Order: sequence, then C-alpha cells, then structure tokens
Amino acid sequence: MEQKMNIEQYKGQKRLPKFAIPSHYDLHLKVDLSACTFSGTVKIKLTITENTSFLVLNANELHVHEALFTTSSGNQQYRSSDVVVDDVGEVLVLGFDEPLCVGEGLLEIEFSAKLNEFLGGFYRCTYVDKEVKKNAAVTQFEPAGARRCFPCWDEPALKATFKITLDAPSELVALSNMPIIDEKLNGDVKTVYFEETPVMSTYLVAVVVGLFDHIEDTTADGVKVGVYCPAGRSDEGKFALHLAVKSLDIFTKYFSTPYPLPKLDMVAVPEFGYGAMENFGLIVYRENDLLYSDSKSTARRKQIMTTVVAHEVAHQWFGNLVTMEWWTHLWLNEGFATWVSFMATAILFPEWNIWTNFLKQTSDGLNLDALEQSHPIEVEVHHVHDVEQIFDDISYRKGSGVIRMLQGYLGDEIFQNAKTEDLWRVLSEESGIDINSLMDCWTKQKGYPIIYVKSKGHNLEFEQSQFLSSGLHGDGEWKVPITLALGSYEKCKNFLLKSKFGTVDISEFVASSDESLWIKVNVEQSGFYRVIYEEDLAARLRKAVQINCLFATDKFGILEDMFALCEACRQPLSSLLVLMDAYRREKDHMVLSKLIDVCHNIVNISAVAIPDLVDELKVFLISLLQCCAEKLGWESLPGESHLDVMLRGEAFMALATFDHDKTHREAMQRFQVLLDDKNTPLLSADTRRAAYIAVMRNSSTTNRNGFEALLKLYREVDGVQERERILQSLGSSPDPDIVLEVLDFLVSDEVRDQDVLYGLGGLKVEGRERAWGWLKENWDRILNRYGSGYLCHSFISDIIKPLSSHEKAKDVEAFFASHENPAIDKILKQSIEYIRIRARWIDSIRQEQSLPELVKQLVHKE
Repeated sequence: MEQKMNIEQYKGQKRLPKFAIPSHYDLHLKVDLSACTFSGTVKIKLTITENTSFLVLNANELHVHEALFTTSSGNQQYRSSDVVVDDVGEVLVLGFDEPLCVGEGLLEIEFSAKLNEFLGGFYRCTYVDKEVKKNAAVTQFEPAGARRCFPCWDEPALKATFKITLDAPSELVALSNMPIIDEKLNGDVKTVYFEETPVMSTYLVAVVVGLFDHIEDTTADGVKVGVYCPAGRSDEGKFALHLAVKSLDIFTKYFSTPYPLPKLDMVAVPEFGYGAMENFGLIVYRENDLLYSDSKSTARRKQIMTTVVAHEVAHQWFGNLVTMEWWTHLWLNEGFATWVSFMATAILFPEWNIWTNFLKQTSDGLNLDALEQSHPIEVEVHHVHDVEQIFDDISYRKGSGVIRMLQGYLGDEIFQNAKTEDLWRVLSEESGIDINSLMDCWTKQKGYPIIYVKSKGHNLEFEQSQFLSSGLHGDGEWKVPITLALGSYEKCKNFLLKSKFGTVDISEFVASSDESLWIKVNVEQSGFYRVIYEEDLAARLRKAVQINCLFATDKFGILEDMFALCEACRQPLSSLLVLMDAYRREKDHMVLSKLIDVCHNIVNISAVAIPDLVDELKVFLISLLQCCAEKLGWESLPGESHLDVMLRGEAFMALATFDHDKTHREAMQRFQVLLDDKNTPLLSADTRRAAYIAVMRNSSTTNRNGFEALLKLYREVDGVQERERILQSLGSSPDPDIVLEVLDFLVSDEVRDQDVLYGLGGLKVEGRERAWGWLKENWDRILNRYGSGYLCHSFISDIIKPLSSHEKAKDVEAFFASHENPAIDKILKQSIEYIRIRARWIDSIRQEQSLPELVKQLVHKE
C-alpha cells in the first residue's frame, strides 16, 4: 500500500524529479508499417544522485512491458515491481522493491505502441506509389513528442547522446540524425545502425521511414548535405539543396563555429503538421516547403522556402548546439533563428530587399502583442502542455523584432560577438550598456509602447503609453530606443526614452522658417513600437509619402501604424483612407503588399459596418492597385524582377477579391484555357490563385460550373503546391451555401490533415456566419480527427477570430464554456478579444458621418 501511495505522488508532476540523470540512450525501434505499430527497447545510462525506490521519466501512450536496472559494475540487477504509465501526466513511474543506490547504472525498458495519426510523436502518414496507397513513419518530437516514441527524460536541459538502431522494410529509406554505419538484411526487413549523436535534447531526435529519391552535395568544410524527395521528384529538391549548402557556409562563418555533425539531411515527408522541424542533422519538412520548380512554384514560395531553410539550418547552432534550459526561453530559440534567417537570405539574394519583407514578421508580432490576452516573450511555462500555444507570433515575430531592434541599437559587430547562452551578459560586456535592464522590460512584460510625438519650437516632445487594440489603457513602461530622421536620412538622431516623457532638441537640424520639414520616428521601422504624430507632423509625412521622399521601410511603417491606430479607434477610418490615397504612385513591392493587406481589412470591416458604402469603397481601393496591375500584366515579362513577379500575383488576387469586373473576365477566360492545357503560359504559378479566386467569386448554388471545375482540377493535379493554391481559393465564394460545401470538403478524406489550414485561411467575409455554425456542429469531429494542437488552432483562428459582433463573442464564450479544453484556452481567449476589437471598431466607423462624402471624393479623384 505504501509503495502505491508513493507512486501516486509522482503522477501529474509538472517537471521530472532530479534524482536520476540520463547521459546516453541506446534505442532500438522496430517499425511495422502494415500493422501501423512499433516496438522497441531503450537502454539508458543513468546517474542516480540520491537513493531512491522509484525512477520517474516521461512516457505517453506507450505499453511498457518490462523495466530492468543494472548497476554499472553489473553485480546487481533490479527488476521493476511496479510499472505505472500515467498518460494524463505523461510520466512513467517505475517502482523497485529495493532502493537504487547513488551511482551509475543502466535502465533497460521494453515497450510498444501504435503509430498515431495526429502528426506528432511517432506517427503514420501515407503516400501513393504507382497508384497504391502506402504508409510511411515520421517523428515530430518538439516540444514533448519523444515520450510518445520511447520512455525518456523528455526535457530540453536533460541532454544525452543517442545511438539509434532501426528495423524497417528493406525496400524503404531509413533516416535518423546521424549517418548509417552498418546495415543488415533479414528477408524483407533491414536493420539499420546509425552513428552515435553528440549530446542533444530528446526533442531533436528524429526517425523517418519511407520511399524517397536522394540528391546530395558537400559544403566547403566537407559536410555532406542530402535532400530526400518523393520518388521521381528529385529535381524539385535542387534549390533547397543549394540553399542548405550556402546557409551552412554562411552560419559557420557567422557563429565562428563549425557545423558539429558529419552530415545534414533534409527530407520532404508526405504529411507534416508544421512547416519544418530542425532535428539535429535531419530536418523534416512538409513537401510544400522543400520542393521547388521554376514552372510550378510561385516567386513567393521561393522566398518563403529560402527563409524556412535558413531558419532550420540556423537552429543547428542556435537551439541544437546551444539549447534553452526550459521552454520559458523558447522565444530566444525561435526569435533568433527567424532574425538570422533573414540575414542569410539577404546575403543569398540581395536583390530581394528582404529586410523590408521582415517588417511583415514584425507586423504579425505587433498585432498579437496589442491584445490584453497577449503574453510576455519570456513566458513562464508551468507544464509542457502549455508550450504548444506559445509557438506563436510573440515567440517568433516579436522575438525576432526585439532582437532586430537591439541589433540596430548596438550595431552589427557587437551583436555578432555574442556567442554564449547568457546572451545579455555577453552583449553588456561587449557594448558597455546594461542590456539586462534594457531588455527585461521587453521580454518579461507583455505589450509594447505607442510613442506620441509633437513639435514645440525646436523641440520634439515624446510620451509613451502601452498600446492596446482594445482601446484600453495599459500600465506598461519601456526603455525605448528612439531613432529620428529629420527631412533627410543624412540628418538622424538617436536616444533612449527611459521614462514616460522625453524631450529632444532638434535645433541643429531645423531652420526657423522650415515648417514643412518631415520628421520620421522609428527610422526604417526597426523598433518594436508604434508612433502617433500630432496632425501637423502627420500631414508632413503624408506629403513625404506622396512625393516619394522616404525609404520603403518607413512608408510601410507609416501605413502599418495608421491602420493599427484606426482599428484601435485612436484614428478615424477617414484618416486612414486619406493616407492610403497618398500611395497612388507607389512602386515598391513590400509597400504595395502592405497597402493590399490594408485594403483587404477595410473591405472586411466595411462589409459589416457600412455595407451600403462597400461597393464604392471597393472602387477606390481598386483605383489604388489597378495601375500597378495593368503595368505588370497577367504574363511574365523578360528580365523582370523577383519582386515584380510576386507583386503581380498579389495585385491580381486583390482585384479578384474586390470583384473588379475586368479582372474577373480576364481571369475566367484564362481559367478556361487552363482546363484544356495544364501548362498554358496564360496562367503562371503566380497568377493562378487570382484566377481561382475569380472563379469562386462567380460561383454560387445556381452557378456551380466554376466550383465543380476547380474541384475536378484539385483531384487531377499531382503537385502539392497547386493543390495548396486551389484549397486557398475555394473559400472565396460569396455564397454561404457554397462555403458550407467547401468546409465539408476540407475535412473529407480528399484533403490531407496537414492541408486543412490552407482552405481555412482562404475563407472570405461572406462565409463567416455559416462557418461558425458549421464549426459548432462539427467541433467534436474536429477534435477527434485533428487533436487539440496546431491544426485545431487553425479552426479557431480562421473561423472564430474574424467574427465581428458583441453577440458573436458571447455566443463563442457560451459554446466553449461547455466545451472546455486547456490546450486551446489561450488562442480561444485571443480570438474572442479580436471579435470584440472588431465589434468596437464597427461601432466607431458607423459614427463617422463624413465617410460617405469622403469616399465619393476619393472615388472621383483623378
């Protein structure tokens, strides 16, 4: 009885006790893809730090058959008399009749389990080989999936070495973190032996078994780099291979540390819940993010792929070689990898102006962090269950944005010299600045400031307050690195705003008669904060935008900040529309991309707030984009830039979404040609989604031809990126009944689980109400199929978050009050807050009596 009671005390603990520490795992896995099961043994070298009758480690959904502990001398063996697997707490408690004494020993455990279907742990996925559906096996262990494959001490700080052996079907490829040292064939099963890994965390262990073609290259330092692609598609892996080789060379120099493994493999698996995972020596990708074809892939996909590959390769140092102690510091792991991936991309493709694109990353972080339901970058993670919900725009986007702000403040050289885990301490030593004090306010409290700027004589006066999209007043205060440009980028001034108020003398830059001098705060939008100007300064900036005096980054930032202020009801919609009018002659891709984003948001909110004005507003928005689209045209031009190719697709997608008649007619004609000739040059990869959106905008229950043709195309094409484009477009129909059919299609067996998020992200404003009703009816089915992780989060963010009334917020709260699930509570609260923000904005817009007249003026403006 006493033994049972002692076992109970370990169940449900948030962290593992530290009376046993692992140093090495000898893991042998036997995979049966026909039965979709696996079994194995793991031998773990341990150091017992205090006498104990129990060993407590992690396991989840494993059948543990036997456990045996042997002392290092081999003289004593202890068989576990009690084996308790607590799947709720995800721990395995082994009880022994005699205490295990301090010292080293070997724990041997036999176990078995099913290959699950939730794209986490050790899971099954399917592919088609010669028209036959077959199984593959893949691991995804971050943050806590290793325990679903083998019993282990599954915490990032408890690093060890791993020697992995794998039994797999002889005709398939078997991969792990390290190179193969031996292989033995026994009938239709082969046993593959891998080299021992360096010391690493359990979440970085990886195994893949499937059918792949292979290409490889070698870095300047002799590291073998391999890319594993679906059979017959190795050509589509060449671009990723090139990126990986170049990225390894870049990071080897940047970190002044060689890549520590003899090989780096990248594998495109048939189904994967995330974009990619940085397992040491074996990076796993969903196919869309690793395969590239000049004819089938968009320019945007090429750019995304570059940053994704660079991100995962950077993790081999920052995350794998140097690892966070606990998930509280996830942001530094992901934020740094995000920031440095853009640095590598800028080196590889300087013509892409990628740092302007980085502002989209920062924008996502700013948007989420303006919520009351945000969280600090450095969030206290009490249980590993909470980790899934902080793989979000705070950890990735705000994390990278704050790092960029600090790098801009300190300079490249100082920042690059910090190469240890204690980053702030090293940066402080290098710079002579108390970085801990500066950064604590950015990492340990949620939110960020808005800086109010006004001119008074030859002084600029600054006031900071916490920015919240809800319009409420937060009490946060920050040490803010302020950068200024005054009429020219050759006239700049920097200072640190250390309190709520600050004043800066600008007399050295300002002539007494110069009342038109533009002043841009947060130069190149490098700081993680927003700016609001008094009206006179705002008017000067609008003029500077109009006559093209500003960097693209600053034009992006001015529009970004104004939209956020408008959404928070700090500025009227009329002010935003007047500012947008100043961008009529804009040519820069990223600035126009931001303008397009804002246009989409205005249409979405206006459809509910001022439905009688929506058509006129669309005419104005179309006028801002039409010149650019017509100049680019539907077809590629010889020698055009990568950025123009991306812009073409975005511009025509926007025009199609806004129901531009000419765009619809042209798109429908080209789509008909595509149905007869899948390789027609009339619709490139970059413009196909615009055509598909036009098809769906013209689809309804009484006119189903386009919808049916697009579904037929989805079923016929074999390219994963083409299917992605179709799924992203299906939800564009303005007919709620068609939207309902689309939702049912997305959760049918015709769509892979991993791909459901593409379709959800494409839902348009007209289908919101119907989609919410559908979600309530299908919620249990969704949980059973997709689990409560990343894919489930997409249903919440893409269906619930866009709702826009106080009544709907109450409806959502009422529904989930009877469907509580701690794994989604954070994203659910954030989504409900977004609903209330949008509802408040709608109320504000309805009170702007001057809007109809302003819209009329803008529409008829030449």
